[in-house]
Amino acid sequence: MHYARTIKRRISRQIMVGKVPVGGDAPVSVQSMTNTDTCDVAATVAQIRALENAGADIVRVSTPTLEAAEAFGLIKKQVKLPLVADIHFDYKIALRVAELGADCLRINPGNIGREDRVRAVVESARDHGIPIRVGVNAGSLEKDLQKKYGEPTPEAMVESALRHVEILDRLNFRDFKVSIKASDAFMTIEAYRLLAAQIEQPLHLGVTEAGGFRSGAVKSAIAIGMLLAEGIGDTIRVSLAADPVEEIKVGFDILKSLHIRNKGINLIACPSCSRQEFDVIKTVNELEARLEDVLEPMDVAVIGCVVNGPGEAREAAIGLAGGAPNLLYVDGRPDHKVSNEQLVDELERAIRAKIKLRQELGGHERHHPVIPITKAASSK
Repeated sequence: MHYARTIKRRISRQIMVGKVPVGGDAPVSVQSMTNTDTCDVAATVAQIRALENAGADIVRVSTPTLEAAEAFGLIKKQVKLPLVADIHFDYKIALRVAELGADCLRINPGNIGREDRVRAVVESARDHGIPIRVGVNAGSLEKDLQKKYGEPTPEAMVESALRHVEILDRLNFRDFKVSIKASDAFMTIEAYRLLAAQIEQPLHLGVTEAGGFRSGAVKSAIAIGMLLAEGIGDTIRVSLAADPVEEIKVGFDILKSLHIRNKGINLIACPSCSRQEFDVIKTVNELEARLEDVLEPMDVAVIGCVVNGPGEAREAAIGLAGGAPNLLYVDGRPDHKVSNEQLVDELERAIRAKIKLRQELGGHERHHPVIPITKAASSK
């Protein structure tokens, strides 16, 4: 049984990234970034489609040159997901991708240069009805801030972010979101806490340069999870030195662990011990591989013995409890016996049958509801 806890979510101004709402009372969205050469249109489109199949809500694409901007336009025509154009310094690229259908511009106003260039980008975003993402990283703070603070600090990052925000405020542009990332989890957490109290715009959460798959996933889960539990954060990206599809999977695992969003199988599995009646680790690995395409939310329990097996299996939509014999549970009730040789086949069959039944009934029931999220009073 899940312990219910209410998260008081920070109130933020809602913006639209394509058809995906970010902020306000919208679900926390999960995004990633392509790592292909943007000018290789076919490879980039293929990666975006793989991210879509994994459940991504938004994808960011680097556009470092005008040639890449033209490729961005071709890519945009071939995919369904909202695309954020990642731009640094060159305002002409921002103007071009806005014309070519970008759903959001990731560009820091303070890095563009002259006032007329900043104004041109902001007016283009306004004319095309697209938001801007301001992104501050601890590793690329302005030189005067590095001198002032001596080293990257949460306060230095917030000061940098507010400089860019001030420019947009001065130009009466409100449709933007902000990220403020460091590679250190505690610095990231504190920076977001400080910034959350000073602006009304949605916040894009992440730990930059988090590391490889395992260490980066852990570090990101700690920082992003702590902030989300405090009600801070409207969209997330788990930055990993790994396949971008893994970023989406970890992102949703974080949200599922906090009961904020349910997408895909929530697998409850024991670590296994000498009491196990079947090979739990092998069964879980095979099952995960077979169910990668499933986006329907569902709790599935795979427990190797009779100590915790029946209790966990009864709480899941589909559950397997090891024993003599092994028992498969459906909706909390014993359904039938399963031999060790048929475990994965029978679990997959039962899961897909339940998904099919839900779809036929026209609903997407959840065995455990998403925990309630209430709006907190604005701190601005």
